[in-house]
Amino acid sequence: MLRQPATARGAFEALDRLAINTIRTLAMDAVEKAQSGHPGTPMALAPVGYTLWSQFLRIDPNVPDWPNRDRFVLSVGHASMLLYALIHLAGIKEVDAEGRATGLPAVSLEDIKNFRQMGSRTPGHPEYRVTTGVETTTGPLGQGCGNSVGMAVAERWLAQHFNRDGFTLFDHDVYVLCGDGDMMEGVSGEAASLAGHLKLSNLCWIYDSNRISIEGHTDLAFTEDVGKRFESYGWNVLHVDDANDTEAFARAIESFKATDDRPTFVVVHSIIGWGSPKADSEKAHGEPLGADAIVATKKAYGWPEDKTFYVPDGVAKHFNEAIASRGRRLREEWEATFAGYRETYPGMAAELDAMRKGALPPGWESGLPSFDPDPKGVASRESAGKVLNALAGNVPWLVGGSADLSPSTKTELKNFGSFQADNPGGRTMHFGVREHAMGAIANGMALSYIKPFAATFLVFADYMRAPVRLAAIMELPVTFVFTHDSIGVGEDGPTHQPIEHLATLRATPGLDTIRPGDANEAAEAWKLAVRQTRRPSALILSRQALPTLDRSRYAAAAGVARGAYILASADDPELILIGTGSELSLVVGAYEKLAAEGVRARVVSMPSWSRFEEQDDAYKQLVLTPGIEARLAVEQGGAIGWDRYVGARGRTITMSTFGASAPLAKLQEKFGFTVDHVVEAARSMILQEA
Repeated sequence: MLRQPATARGAFEALDRLAINTIRTLAMDAVEKAQSGHPGTPMALAPVGYTLWSQFLRIDPNVPDWPNRDRFVLSVGHASMLLYALIHLAGIKEVDAEGRATGLPAVSLEDIKNFRQMGSRTPGHPEYRVTTGVETTTGPLGQGCGNSVGMAVAERWLAQHFNRDGFTLFDHDVYVLCGDGDMMEGVSGEAASLAGHLKLSNLCWIYDSNRISIEGHTDLAFTEDVGKRFESYGWNVLHVDDANDTEAFARAIESFKATDDRPTFVVVHSIIGWGSPKADSEKAHGEPLGADAIVATKKAYGWPEDKTFYVPDGVAKHFNEAIASRGRRLREEWEATFAGYRETYPGMAAELDAMRKGALPPGWESGLPSFDPDPKGVASRESAGKVLNALAGNVPWLVGGSADLSPSTKTELKNFGSFQADNPGGRTMHFGVREHAMGAIANGMALSYIKPFAATFLVFADYMRAPVRLAAIMELPVTFVFTHDSIGVGEDGPTHQPIEHLATLRATPGLDTIRPGDANEAAEAWKLAVRQTRRPSALILSRQALPTLDRSRYAAAAGVARGAYILASADDPELILIGTGSELSLVVGAYEKLAAEGVRARVVSMPSWSRFEEQDDAYKQLVLTPGIEARLAVEQGGAIGWDRYVGARGRTITMSTFGASAPLAKLQEKFGFTVDHVVEAARSMILQEA
């Protein structure tokens, strides 16, 4: 006889057991019908999920987006049916993409029957914006862990910024379900280390230690004592020996809620596929159990063997009432508190309103710097840093930092303090040398109303590729600042000189990658990034000084908004020169020399491919006139992608190899990034056309 979950709810004990087994059987049936998915973890963790939601989680099913709700993150995103079953049984109501309550179930039983099918609210892994109740998109293991640290940081910042005596607007907690795979991924260790340093006592990770992965038992590759690792991070580490022991698990959560000086890590030992003939095996992990095994499992649960997607009478009502009775009261109390807060602190209330809408405060553009012409110029990292600090003075919820590189990336916010355990209102984040976690944490902050930025060298975008991609998938307005953008890094050599990185960022759907060519283009780039509400931005900035163009001679930098624009042009041009970033001034120099020789050329600044592609055909043809086939693109990065703009008869001066360690001038000479080389290439193209 299976050991059923212990409960401590007296008369409701039978309904509690029924609810837990409903979660299990819904997961089994959904995966079986889809012939795809992961049944074992939902079966094992059903008692944990049920206990957490029914006894502790602060959510209101009727208003699931109220600001001070607890956040629940399923970092083990492959176990999505656990979350969908919880959302369904809890009776969470849908909020659409515009923030409007529809009155419809967030996840209906029909949605569960359509698990992993086209157009369903139950995709294979939880997707933010697709399913109400999903706080973040998870699936790539470890990302939810990183997101949760950002959410916990955001709560601390929001509490420090908004809370006043008698008016507590923010005091919520963040819960995460994570597994062995999450713990193997480096991003979780990076994030956990920072969370321990910051003493985020509002953060609780629940670690499902089932010791099974897709290849088999985790002893194949993972034998460390994870609890001791987290003790070394400074976490409060607790153990629950059996996932079915709901009383022990409840005591662990009570201990978390009583801990005020560190985050909590609850190690829960479970048996994957509990109750199934395939229990404690990789066969219960990532594939359907099979019809025979499901019948046997339902028999072991005392479940009707001939019923699928069965929700016994009273189960959903019981679960909903357990959650709603607490959540509704807390939400109504919060709304009453906020109404009083709005009367007492109208300006601060307006800030919170704007943050929730993704809006900017009035006057956010006031006092932003513009830059006078200067042939010596300034590095775009420098000019962008000045603009960032000016923006920070106008936008109080602009918060972020660097992976231990702020002196180099110029992203330290001056006079706004550092976010630390004893200063949670600080606005400069110190992520440490943790690029991967930094990106995931920034995403979590964006999911909690803050407008975050995260900075590192462009070559290290490799270390945070996953969160950049997920920011694009989730449509999060995170600004990723990437400096030291080319062989212009110089003496640090090929390990630090990005070549292929621009192509990979530009290839990411929904990511606005902007490479400004001078200080005023950098200012425009930041203004575009901070305006975003549903799209992340990547700002690509130089280490070396770039001449500040004379905008009385050349077109206004506001053209950045259209992705590409005509910077200068002769009448009836016979050649188009295209430049971005540090190569824009190089192209301008070639243009001036060619003009002196009587060559009719046009200069196009193209800082953002994605924005240019959004323009109508008339504008695109105005900038890149179809009849002009002599086109030369110059960029200190890889050539991939430029063919779409230069055409079959055009050329590029780009990088086809990695760089080298040398002073910049020597590198430019070696790889052909000189005015003379650009002019020579342009002349040859014109002769060819003739």
